[in-house]
Amino acid sequence: MKEPWSIKSRARECAESGTPFVDGQQIRAAIFPDPDSSGYLRRDYTLEAWQNRQNPEPPFSTWLTIYHPPVVEEKAEAVVDKDPESLLKKLVEEDQEHTENARYILAVMLERKKLLRETDTQKVPSGILRVYEHRKTGEVFVIKDPQIALADVERVQEEVQQLLDPAPVPASEETVAQDNPDTGKETAERPENPTTKNPTAPTQPEGNEEE
Repeated sequence: MKEPWSIKSRARECAESGTPFVDGQQIRAAIFPDPDSSGYLRRDYTLEAWQNRQNPEPPFSTWLTIYHPPVVEEKAEAVVDKDPESLLKKLVEEDQEHTENARYILAVMLERKKLLRETDTQKVPSGILRVYEHRKTGEVFVIKDPQIALADVERVQEEVQQLLDPAPVPASEETVAQDNPDTGKETAERPENPTTKNPTAPTQPEGNEEE
């Protein structure tokens, strides 16, 4: 089963009875294994409907939550991927094994910022899965806890910071490197001629340069 998964936000009506939810209503959220996607499927219920389900399917995870109308997400082109929330969504969608540590650290960061809340923890054969719900949108993330060793925490935090704020390559160096692949570095590091930088600046006689 594909473990890290981004799941749709809370529904607007009960999955069992079809009754529309009202703002501020306490509801039961549950996620189930989804054989069609090898991931998880979320369903939301009124408390009464949850209790009266016929032939209930056992959920992977379930919790009580308060219903608020889902917030309309920004268009993809308007999302900045350099903030923790957008970066987490991007890494979850890409689902690369080498980003497991970064995804977990980002989820913890967003939990501390009160944007995510951990609703459940499940033990599976491959480890521990933590279920997070976005407080505003209701979107759910199932994140594997990689059990990062204390000695590695600082290194992983640095990796995450690099993803959030990568060091930019100076435009002049990038241009020089492209135009002069063999000598670009030497050219970029050569000090500028002060008279070239400011042609109108007076020149100092040789041997009389001011310190």
